[in-house]
This record gives sequence, structure tokens and C-alpha cells, in this order.
Amino acid sequence: MYFELTASMMCADYENLEREVKNLDEGGIDSFHIDIMDGRYVPNFAMSLNDLRYIAGATTKPLDVHLMIEHPINNVNLFLGNLRKGDTVYIHPEAEYHPSTTLQVIINSGMIPGIAINPGTSVETVMEMLRIVKKVLVVSVNPGNAGQMYLPYVGKKITKLLSMKEDMDFEIYWDGACSSDKILEFAPKGVQGFVLGTTLLFGKDKPYGETIQDIHELKF
Repeated sequence: MYFELTASMMCADYENLEREVKNLDEGGIDSFHIDIMDGRYVPNFAMSLNDLRYIAGATTKPLDVHLMIEHPINNVNLFLGNLRKGDTVYIHPEAEYHPSTTLQVIINSGMIPGIAINPGTSVETVMEMLRIVKKVLVVSVNPGNAGQMYLPYVGKKITKLLSMKEDMDFEIYWDGACSSDKILEFAPKGVQGFVLGTTLLFGKDKPYGETIQDIHELKF
């Protein structure tokens, strides 16, 4: 069974970022997930435009840019100008007055448009945007920090989205507290990809290639 694995780069070792990108790339990671946080939309500052620019220049693998910022329409072009066509940009709909306008800017730039849905955001409130985007990132923890606890009610939200994805033509990705049991449960149901952080990938004293291979060899 095929599913995508993307590395949550806010969890990487920033003293050795060049080596981290190289080892993940050679280890078979499918893409690099870049969390941009402004300290306002979420109570943390994370990766920056310079981090994104560096990673974009260090790999040919796709980038997933997750904008956890207020009013992304004001700054989205700064990020789009450092991406390659086919990279993904996620926004949070409730962070924007007119999210469909921001999504159209992303589409016009040649990027893949996506929305991220927080644990407290219902599917019903983003229904119209599901027909615009190509990817839906379901955040399964309270956003803003790595290593947080999985919120079980998010599973019901994913089940609802799975029942709609064929009709509305979007793919579902999992972000937060991604463990092997979550992949075993939700990959067979149709979740396309999983963002890997400290739960499975980083800080394990094990080569990334071995970890990625082990995840792909989970028994379904």
C-alpha cells in the first residue's frame, strides 16, 4: 500500500540542517514539511522564510509549506517566490477574512492549494473550500508545538472527510502525533500522507532511511 511520508522540519537538528536534509532526502522521505509560525495565530515562533529558502535550495523533493500565520494574504507572495511549481501551500481558513482569495493566489502561482484544519475547526465551516483545494491537512493536536497529545475526536473528522474526498477531489494528510498505529489505521482507509515528527522520525538514534523503510513495511 502506498502512502506519502513528509518530514516535519521544525523537529530537525538545526545545528546540522544541511546534513539533516541530505540524510532525509537519501533516506527516501517524500517531501519536507515546513511550519511557518508568527507567534500570533499560534503561541510559538517556528520556521522562517530563510529556513524555507535554504531547504528549497538543498533538495529537489517537494515542499509542504504550512502557514500558521494571521492573514496570510499579506505575506503569501514572499513564500511563493521561493517555491517551485508543484510545491504545496496550506493556509488556515479561519486566519483569513477571505480564504478563497488567498487560495486563488496560490493556485495562480502554480502551487498546490491546501487548507489545514485545526482540532477545533469543523468540516462544515470549510465545506465550500473543499471544492477549491487539492489537499486537506488534518491537524490532530493543538497546533503550535511539537510533541503534543493526539486528540481522539479528530479521527471522526477524518472519517467524515474520507467520505467526501472522491466527490470533491482532494487528498487527506495527517499532521501531529503520528504514530505507527495511526498509519496502520488510517492509511488503508484512504489517508494519502503523514507528517512525521518526534513520535516516529526525529531523535530516535537511528538512520532516517531505516526508519522510513520500517514505516513503509508496516503490515496492513
